[in-house]
Amino acid sequence: ANTCTWDMGRLSVCRALLWLWCGFSAAFTPVRRGPGGRLRAACGASSQKDAESYRVLWNRLEYARHRDTQSRKRYQIISAEIWEDMALNLEATYPERFHFHKTSWGKFPDGTDNIEVGGFTPHNVIAGERVLFLASFHNNDVTLSQFQVMVMLLQSFIDELVVVLPYYPVGTMERTVKEGQVATANTYAQMFSNLPSCGRPTRLIIYDLHTLQNRFYMHGSVIASLKTTVPRLLPLLDGYGIDCIAFPDDGAAKRFAHMFAHLDLEIVTCGKVRDGEKRIVTIQDGNPEGRTIVIVDDLVQTGGTLYECGVALRDQGAKEVFAFVAHGVFPQAAWTRFAADGDRCVFKKFFLTNSIPTTTNSLPEETFEVLDLTPQVVHDLDNY
Repeated sequence: ANTCTWDMGRLSVCRALLWLWCGFSAAFTPVRRGPGGRLRAACGASSQKDAESYRVLWNRLEYARHRDTQSRKRYQIISAEIWEDMALNLEATYPERFHFHKTSWGKFPDGTDNIEVGGFTPHNVIAGERVLFLASFHNNDVTLSQFQVMVMLLQSFIDELVVVLPYYPVGTMERTVKEGQVATANTYAQMFSNLPSCGRPTRLIIYDLHTLQNRFYMHGSVIASLKTTVPRLLPLLDGYGIDCIAFPDDGAAKRFAHMFAHLDLEIVTCGKVRDGEKRIVTIQDGNPEGRTIVIVDDLVQTGGTLYECGVALRDQGAKEVFAFVAHGVFPQAAWTRFAADGDRCVFKKFFLTNSIPTTTNSLPEETFEVLDLTPQVVHDLDNY
């Protein structure tokens, strides 16, 4: 509280100084006689420059005020069972901002949901509050259960609902190639779009959505807020001596390359070309020779393309090769092939976030380094 008071006090002092500076600047602006004997204030280049400088400073103050307001928002946390550790971590790290209410995700004997959401008894501390819901759609059963909880929350007189769904599992199924197929990305979008309204749209935070156009499938009472996990990787680059960023295809390069533009790093882009009946990965742009490289992509399934890209980089003289993906899907324990004794053990280290805890909780530390999303979630809550 003292810190907040001090910050707001500084903002007020700075505003006062700016007004004084603006007044003195106007008061002491020299007056000169112009052509034709007309008097004119020196409000040409000098005055315009002062006005622009004032506007820049004022905008900075306004941004500081906005950040201060955002960073003091308080949330009641309701969490999917798999995200309870993150919820507790948020509460422990930022006790003035987050309070976690444990939910009982039970079942009746017939298999239907018997859910009791925390925070309603013995006293209702949810009504009128901002609610942060940590969601995980790692299978159809838990997905339906969590939709039921979202509906219930939005009908409980809350002020605002923010849903953090780190991995959007149907992001790759946004279109069909033949009649009869179900575009599940459209189905999920319809379900989100038809959630009840609490008076303002539900904010849906998703990280590194595979097909960005999915955001436009949603309408009505939900707005997708797309974020990236790349900031979790950036602090590791110097520590591992990484001086080159590689992308497995042109699509990944277009999506992620600008996020590394401020760094003095070599950029390498790979791609698949047809060789007879086969499609092989080759280096299409950049020089990996002698470089310590990290391959960046949004997700990994079986990892075939990622592996081939790593092999191609090493064949072209790369010193060491790392990999980073936002989402480690790894169906049917495909990660074992990248482990120390696997047939695809080509990476010095495999970085990924904990966006899919059902997978990352069982990864061996020898090969994989799991980056916690908790700090990124806090940052992105405050930054639209």
